Amino acid sequence: MTRTNFRIGQGYDLHRLQPGGVLMIGGVKVSDEMSAIAHSDGDVLIHALVDAILGGIGEGDIGEHFPNTDPRWKNAASEIFLQRAIQEMRTEGYRIENADCLILAERPRLSTYKVPIRENLERLLGTQVNVKAGTNEGVDAIGRGEALAAHVVVLLAKVS
Repeated sequence: MTRTNFRIGQGYDLHRLQPGGVLMIGGVKVSDEMSAIAHSDGDVLIHALVDAILGGIGEGDIGEHFPNTDPRWKNAASEIFLQRAIQEMRTEGYRIENADCLILAERPRLSTYKVPIRENLERLLGTQVNVKAGTNEGVDAIGRGEALAAHVVVLLAKVS
């Protein structure tokens, strides 16, 4: 199979919310009044980013690499998953040109967290990241504040 100079990866994740605990988004603590229901730390944005990277290099998805049935990943920091996805991407000979991220959450309000999330992801990825936050206008589980989701698109470039 021929590898192209550029590849696009798209990722998506959704988690239900529960009272108590710590909610992490993009490696940043955004609440200590609620948390994601998840096997790992439930960082919906990093999970979507991992899926986008793995998809861009044609290596499946986060569930194949870090199954929620594996006790090794119980309460694991999602940054571990991201580091491994980046390592696989580099092994395939690619780098991330940029990432565009959208977080959908009715609660907590994320406007004050967008810059710290962007800065943390740029530090982890070593490239430009855009972070957007929106709501679902009261529609579905996200709109009712019962869940949150993230969409991520990455542009990968072949390293010369």
